[in-house]
Amino acid sequence: MNFTRWSARLPGITGTQRRAAARPDLATVPDRRADGTVPVARAEQLTDETVPVPAVDELPAREVLDRVPALVALVHGPDHRIAYVNDAYAAAFGVRPLGGPAREALPELHELGLLPLLDQVLRSGRPRTLKSRKAPDGRSYTFTCTPVAEPKDDGRGGSGVLVFATDVTDHADAAERLRASERRQRETAVTLQRSLLPQVLEQPDDLRIAATYQPGGTEAAVGGDWYDVITLGGGRTALVIGDVMGRGVRAAAVMGQLRTAVRAYARMDLPPHEVLQLLDGLAADIDANQIATCVYAVHDPNEGRLVYASAGHLPILVRDENGTVLRADEPTGPPLGTGGWVHASGSVPLGPGSTAVLYTDGLVERRDQDLDEGIAALERALAGATGSPQVVCDRLVRSAGVQADHDDDVAVLVLQHPARTGPDGELFRNAALELLGGVEAAPRARAFASGVLTSWRFPPDLHDLGVLAASELVANSLQHGSPPMRLRLRRTDRRLIVEVTDGDDHLPRRRRADPGDESGRGIAIIAAIATNWGSRRAPGGGKAVWCEFTLPGAVGRRGPR
Repeated sequence: MNFTRWSARLPGITGTQRRAAARPDLATVPDRRADGTVPVARAEQLTDETVPVPAVDELPAREVLDRVPALVALVHGPDHRIAYVNDAYAAAFGVRPLGGPAREALPELHELGLLPLLDQVLRSGRPRTLKSRKAPDGRSYTFTCTPVAEPKDDGRGGSGVLVFATDVTDHADAAERLRASERRQRETAVTLQRSLLPQVLEQPDDLRIAATYQPGGTEAAVGGDWYDVITLGGGRTALVIGDVMGRGVRAAAVMGQLRTAVRAYARMDLPPHEVLQLLDGLAADIDANQIATCVYAVHDPNEGRLVYASAGHLPILVRDENGTVLRADEPTGPPLGTGGWVHASGSVPLGPGSTAVLYTDGLVERRDQDLDEGIAALERALAGATGSPQVVCDRLVRSAGVQADHDDDVAVLVLQHPARTGPDGELFRNAALELLGGVEAAPRARAFASGVLTSWRFPPDLHDLGVLAASELVANSLQHGSPPMRLRLRRTDRRLIVEVTDGDDHLPRRRRADPGDESGRGIAIIAAIATNWGSRRAPGGGKAVWCEFTLPGAVGRRGPR
C-alpha cells in the first residue's frame, strides 16, 4: 500500500507526522547527543519540529511544472484547447494564449504531426511517445503525451492530455554524427569493393557472360562478394565467384587479395582443384580468422563441359537447351583457409544452348527459410528465364526479391554457351587429326592443316602461318612427347587456334638456342609468329601445347554479343 498517498486523506495530520507514522522505528530513536555519540541523521530530521519537511502530495503541481527544465503543455477537450504551458515551453516557442485550440495556438505541435497522436491518447486513455523530432526552434525533442483528468468549472471532471517534451538535441546530434560516420565507412567499403571487382568483363569467343553486384542496404551489410572472368587462351575460359565472410573494408581488402591471387594462379592454367589448393594456403596466410568460400570453374569448348572445384560455396546451376536445370552439388570441400583438405574437381555438361549461374548466398539465403528452399526457388526461376545473359541475371535478382534495402550483398555471374547456327555457325569450326606412326606424321599433319585452312577460306598469309605453327608443334611433340598425339584446329569469329596434345607431362619452355644446337627453336618460332601461345597439363595425364592467331578485324568485335 502507498502509505503516503493513503495518509494524505487523513485530516489534521501534518507531513512530518505522516512520515513518522510511516517509519515508527526511526521516530522512536532516542537522542544520544547528550552521551557524546553521533546521532542518527534520519531520526534527528524527523524529530526536529523547527524544519518541517513537506510531503510530495502537498507540493503544488503547477509550481513543480513551472520549475522543471522540460517543456510541458496541458490541453483539454476534443480540439485540444490550451489549459497550461510552463515557462520552459514559453521560452522555447513563445507565449501561447490559453483557451485556444492546439491547431492554431500550438502550430509547432501541428508541424511535428503531434495532433493525431493527441487524438489517439484521448481516445485510448494510454500514453504515447514520439522520439527525437526536430522542432521549429531547431532543437530535437522527445514528446510524451499522457492522458489526465482535470476538473471543470461545473465541478465535473474532463479529459485532457499532458504534453511533456524532453530536449534530446545533444543525443540526436551525437546519433547523427555516428550515422554519418557509419555511412562514410560504408561508402568507403562499397567503393573499395566495386573498384576491386572487374570493371569490364572479359568476353570469351565461345561464351556470353553477364554479372551483377549489389551491396546490402543496411549499414553493416557490405561484405566480400566477388567474381571474375579470366581468358586462359586456346579457347578456354576460367570463371570464379566467391564470398569472404565478414563485413566492411577488411572483408573487401581480403577479397581483393584473393581475386588477384586467382588471376595469377589461373595464368598457370592449373586444374580447378589445384587452384583452390593454392588459394586455401594463401587464405590462411592472409588472415587465419577470415573464412571465404569460392567456386573456380573452367570451360573448354572442345569438351562441352564445365570443370569446377568448390570450397564450401553454393552449387552451380546449369540449364540445358531443353530447360532442364541441373544442380552441380559434388564435389565440394570446406571453405578456404581451413587447411588440411585435398580438393577435387568435378564436371557438369555445358553444351550449346546451355546457361550456367554462379551466385553468392545473398541471392538465396533468408532468415525465415531454409537455404535449400532458396536454391530450389532459384532453380525454378532459372528454368523459366530466357534471353541474353544480362536479362537472365536481372530476372534472377528480381525473382529473389533483392531490393535496395536487402540485408546482404549479392553477386551473380551468368554464362551462356550459345548454339551457333546459320552464317554465325560458319565462323565457329573444329577439325582434328590423330597423329599415328612416326616421322611420317609430320607431313601428314601439314597436309591436313593446309586443307582445313583452305576450306575455311583463310587469306594466304594466315594460311601459311597456321600451317607453319601446326608443323612446328607436331614436330616438337614427335621429338619430346609420347603417344597418343592429336592435332586440333579451331576457328572462332576472332581467332585461329592450333593445338597439339600428347601423353607426356613435361611442359615445353621457351629458351635461347645456341648456333650449333640442332633443336630448341620450335617454341621460339611459335612465340615469334603467333599472337599468343601456352601449354598446360591435362587432368588425365599428358599435356597440350597451343598457339593462336588473331583474325583480321577481330579487335573491333570484342565485347558482349
